[in-house]
Amino acid sequence: MERILIVEDKDSFRQMLEESLVEEGYRVVGVKDGRQGLEEARRNHFNVALVDLKLPKGDGIEVLKKIKAIDSLITVILMTAYGTIGKAVQAMKEGAYDFLEKPFEMDRLLLLIERSLEESRLYRENLLLKEVLGEQMQAPKILGQSALMKEAAALAQKVARGDATVLLLGETGTGKELFARAIHAMSKRKDFLLVAINCSAIPAGLLENELFGSEKGAFTGAYIRKRGKFELAHRGTLFLDEIGELSTELQAKLLRVLELGYFERLGGTETLQVDVRLIAATNKDLKKAMAEGTFREDLYYRLSVFPIQLPPLRERPEDIPLFAAHFLEKYRKELNKGNITFTSEAMGLLQRYSWPGNVRELENAIERAILLSESDRVLPEHLGITQRDLDLYEMAPKESLRASGAWGQRVVEARLIRETLKRTRGNKRKAAKELQVSYKTLFNKIKAYKIEKTE
Repeated sequence: MERILIVEDKDSFRQMLEESLVEEGYRVVGVKDGRQGLEEARRNHFNVALVDLKLPKGDGIEVLKKIKAIDSLITVILMTAYGTIGKAVQAMKEGAYDFLEKPFEMDRLLLLIERSLEESRLYRENLLLKEVLGEQMQAPKILGQSALMKEAAALAQKVARGDATVLLLGETGTGKELFARAIHAMSKRKDFLLVAINCSAIPAGLLENELFGSEKGAFTGAYIRKRGKFELAHRGTLFLDEIGELSTELQAKLLRVLELGYFERLGGTETLQVDVRLIAATNKDLKKAMAEGTFREDLYYRLSVFPIQLPPLRERPEDIPLFAAHFLEKYRKELNKGNITFTSEAMGLLQRYSWPGNVRELENAIERAILLSESDRVLPEHLGITQRDLDLYEMAPKESLRASGAWGQRVVEARLIRETLKRTRGNKRKAAKELQVSYKTLFNKIKAYKIEKTE
């Protein structure tokens, strides 16, 4: 449960804030002056501090500075009366998240707190990931020992040193986001945020707002200013996954930001300049999309300054035992399964299967197998790989890697859609959310794969 500190000298106003925030499920501590506020900040951890700008025993800006010195990750929101807006703006330069002019609507405060907590969570998540990512890049066995994977890892290490835009190409589940995070972790921008967004998981009408942000009143429901992903990624890295799903209108706006380095929020007039390194990823054939007129040629060449192709798992079967051992160890610890191991038959089955969903499918299969196993051994029947799955692999087109890859992707997508629709009892909106695609994308795939309603 998130904790909120209120530093406000007016008893009635402070009590009202405390009661309202407690009703919303927050743990709240209220004090009447800056000295008490700093004592509380030293004694306890808080996620957010609401600080009045004019306080007895300490100016609000001084309290802000000292609270941030105690905990640099705490979000401070200033409350200010009419006539002190200029001072509040100055406080934002000292590290305040935002300010509210009294009197304000409680809904506005709640939205501001919610937004600040989400951005703080994102920031903390990135900090926690740094150690994990460093370990992963230092352990080649996690990325694979095959020649193809070593080549991709070597390219990632080279491009990480500079600021070139990177385009990661590969089928679903080949580890594109892991590579993006590894490149960021090895770059000079590693002390700043890596902000990731899946372009296929957000409806087209909302994606522009997510990327560029919006001003209060820009559209219905825009009650506060929203900072977009480009702003959050300033001096860091922005990872755009499934970039092939961007509309042509958004492609034009993205190209403008990449070329000029500035943009405006929705409904805004202020020009914002950002310093962002872009890493994009897609499982689509962007050259084909260009020929069909759904992807801009100028954006493609701007993105593909440094392309890295990530090979599917079926092209590097020697990596399967390494990944299997890694995931076995991971879920053995998480699920408290003791010294569980694969039988030789189970390992043989892992190596015979084509893994159209690549490393992601392999990981899911191993997690499921460990959950199903009631002993210290993973048996073939725990893996969920049927003879039909193996037969389908034999039926795959053999004339080219691209053809077999496209076929494999269709097989695994159809299977995942069927399984998800079964879990959601046919609710396509829930299924689309779970699969992280738009409703339209899911509907089109159901139609293309001829998935019947009765299934």
